[in-house]
Amino acid sequence: MKKILRLGLLILVLVFALVFWWRHYYVFGEGVKAGNLNFFVKKGYVFKTYEGRLIQEGFKSNTPGAVQSNEFEFSVTSDSIAAILERNSGKVVELRYKEYLHPLPWRGMSTYVVTEILKAEESPNNNKLPYQ
Repeated sequence: MKKILRLGLLILVLVFALVFWWRHYYVFGEGVKAGNLNFFVKKGYVFKTYEGRLIQEGFKSNTPGAVQSNEFEFSVTSDSIAAILERNSGKVVELRYKEYLHPLPWRGMSTYVVTEILKAEESPNNNKLPYQ
């Protein structure tokens, strides 16, 4: 009887570990997004994480007739990537990211985690006055 309980407990622990890995560490998707870096901050009560928002060109809306900006909220785990993004606020950036199914507190508040900065340059619209 003890052998069956131990085997059942071992199987239960392995299934729990597999489900936890799949929900929090399995990379669901990878991609590239580009847009204006709206803000980038380090925040958190226990785990200090880097969070940012990218504003993409165009509009999207979940409901017909409504207008909403196309925003991409992301987290950053690397200090070197965070240092570069802190210096490029307001610029056009192109970011490579990984998408996870669920966030972890020490990884950030978003399911999107930036892994690389492909490009960071001045916005082409920064030099123009609105009434020229």
